[in-house]
Amino acid sequence: MSTAQPKWVVELNNGLPAKPKNANSIPDPPGLSAAKSVTGKQKSQVVGRKPPTAEETATLKLKKAWEIALAPAKQVPMQAIMAYMSGNSLQIFSIMMVFMLFKNPIQAISQTNMAFSRFESAGSRGQMLGIKAVYVLMQCLLLGLGIYKVNSMGLLPTTRSDWLAWEYERQPLERAYFAFGQ
Repeated sequence: MSTAQPKWVVELNNGLPAKPKNANSIPDPPGLSAAKSVTGKQKSQVVGRKPPTAEETATLKLKKAWEIALAPAKQVPMQAIMAYMSGNSLQIFSIMMVFMLFKNPIQAISQTNMAFSRFESAGSRGQMLGIKAVYVLMQCLLLGLGIYKVNSMGLLPTTRSDWLAWEYERQPLERAYFAFGQ
């Protein structure tokens, strides 16, 4: 039984092929240094990237925390369009849409500390509190959109007849009916 390897495996194990002579005029793309062999003298001359300082790391962590805090605000227009497109009738799509408008923000609010735990440090607790407050506010915007959608579907009890048994249901002033062929 022969264990011949496919051609691509052999080529992969052999490394990069030698450059043709006419390709010397084409520079390597930025970041590619594997084709050039590095000798002992050149290794000492290669300057690596210096590690970021603690202040730079803290600044980057705060920037990333702000990105996460403002991410729900980017979802609000998309969710609003989806809520508009799903209509106000009671169908499985609109019900699932409303369910997700309630479930996701509540779940995100309950996991706020876990979402920002990797960015917190002793010196940034005060700033992180403001970032977390913005995050919760953005999630509350999504909850508000869910409440608006439930109200537009007519599922919120907003009239006296919804709460009191002796009150009669509101009667509409007009009714429109579909007329079949005329």
